[in-house]
Amino acid sequence: MAIFGMGLTMAAVFIGFGLLIGTLFGFFGMGGSFLVTPALLVMGYPSTVAVGSGLAFVFGTSVIGALRHRDHGQVDYKLAGIMTVAMTLGIEGGKSVVFFLEATGMADLIINVAYVGLLAGVGLLTLRDAWSDSGDDTSSDLADRVQAIRIPPMVTLRGGVRVSAAIIFAVGLAIGVLSGFLGVGGGFLLMPAMMYGLGVPAAIAVGTDILQITISGAFGAFTYAQSGAVALPVVGFLLLGSALGARIGAGVTKLVDEDEIKGYFAAMLLAGSIAVASNKLGNVYGIELLNTVSTVLIFGAALLVSSAVVIAAVCRLRGDRPGHGVNSLHRRCAQYCVRHTTTFESVSR
Repeated sequence: MAIFGMGLTMAAVFIGFGLLIGTLFGFFGMGGSFLVTPALLVMGYPSTVAVGSGLAFVFGTSVIGALRHRDHGQVDYKLAGIMTVAMTLGIEGGKSVVFFLEATGMADLIINVAYVGLLAGVGLLTLRDAWSDSGDDTSSDLADRVQAIRIPPMVTLRGGVRVSAAIIFAVGLAIGVLSGFLGVGGGFLLMPAMMYGLGVPAAIAVGTDILQITISGAFGAFTYAQSGAVALPVVGFLLLGSALGARIGAGVTKLVDEDEIKGYFAAMLLAGSIAVASNKLGNVYGIELLNTVSTVLIFGAALLVSSAVVIAAVCRLRGDRPGHGVNSLHRRCAQYCVRHTTTFESVSR
């Protein structure tokens, strides 16, 4: 039996995959195209359709996630507006750099090295901050210095953060250049930039990041749709799953603390850097095993991290109920989550 030209088994696979990505998206604010696009390529879809469908899926999921974060009061519209304008201009600059490097024949090498380096660097920075004993004091140093720069006009953001609009614009412009240069949505750069550079609380950084992705994703999806490069049945089934997943991920940000958000975010970035490096080395040296390791690592990491996120939230909910042996339950849940995280780290290595 086929639904919209797709078999029931494949439809179920896409719905389940959408649930997984939606959970990660709602929790981190990272677009799901870095998972959807490779999956569609492996399944034999043309590259333009894979990219276009990935963008369409990101747009649909981000709308769901943005609405959920708005309900939790985790979206800063002023910050999102300034960042969106700045990133749009920056992306054009990044594209110009790519075309220049392409003319010199060095584009692939430089872009791949920069991509892996950024993923690993941001991941290690976030992980260090999440595991640091001095946590808040260390991570707030840069934000304090940035907030001390009084270039008018000054804007007050959610969470009591007051910072120069010019600084926000400059940060967005820089991220836009990197996004255009690397060909990514910028979610993995925007979230830590808002947390560490501007001092925005993690949950608000996630919600604002998702709103920005909604705007940029709409433009990208519209562009590809005009060329007929969007597989609507695939996108539709993915969105069915992500509709629930995005709400779960967004809701979990209200249950776990800021260090947990940072820790899981770092794990995804580090896994992504290893996966991309394996893929590039496999292509260069013709080692198929490295390509397989790359695919298994990125999808396995997504599954493990999303499971750990949900388990942590369930542990927190159960532990908060009166009359259930709160301290004992917290201890058991913590032990389970530590074992889960240890398993993930061993897989990443």
